[in-house]
Amino acid sequence: MKSWVLRKIINLPGSIYLTIACVVAVKFLGPQLSLCRPAHDTKWTNIRNKDPSFFTSHVMFSQRDQLFSLPASGGNHIGSWDLLKHKSKPKLQKLHFQNIPTLKKELWDSCYRTEHLVESSAGETFLVFWYRSIELYMPDAETKGFMVFLVDKEGNATYTEDIGDLCIFLSKSEPFCLPASSFPGLERNYIYYVDLNESYQDIERGGFSLCRANSAENFSKFHTSYVPYYFPPQPIQ
Repeated sequence: MKSWVLRKIINLPGSIYLTIACVVAVKFLGPQLSLCRPAHDTKWTNIRNKDPSFFTSHVMFSQRDQLFSLPASGGNHIGSWDLLKHKSKPKLQKLHFQNIPTLKKELWDSCYRTEHLVESSAGETFLVFWYRSIELYMPDAETKGFMVFLVDKEGNATYTEDIGDLCIFLSKSEPFCLPASSFPGLERNYIYYVDLNESYQDIERGGFSLCRANSAENFSKFHTSYVPYYFPPQPIQ
């Protein structure tokens, strides 16, 4: 018997919402992470993390570890919480970065960066750095590229340009992975992204090849909505 868990994250101004079956998490800008089990009771468990490196983090639920996880700003460590443990003190994992290309590091140091955790169906954890540059007199950031690190259970974050058959989807919703071979038309070892140009209310769509280190701007065939969200496919019951 196979059980399916429906989950959804939406990053809205000031907050990130996540629904996992009957568990809801809300990550606000600032120190607060709130958890609730609506099928159990209507009370919220409010966690206030005073570490400012988590104030702007994006929340992810790990199916492998059954924990809500946040990458710290800068990507140096990961904090994890659940409803029964780590309420007052998160489970922290320090990351040890390996094999960072010097050329790319120098290039990306001039860009604005956000950190995103994503987990494959096989339980692999990836930390994705999304780089944007802000031009003079231009109010919005433009995507310049990505770096991906494979994170093991010991906290080793190894730079990689090969995630195999996987492709990663990044947007204002929860990042997710799909096997490209299971969905005709998708590129393996690829990142598809969609973002909102807030000044002009335009949607920035694109794709990035990890092995060829190039990008393309128009991916409308994979994103026909006019909102900046990607959602993983769900089984039809």
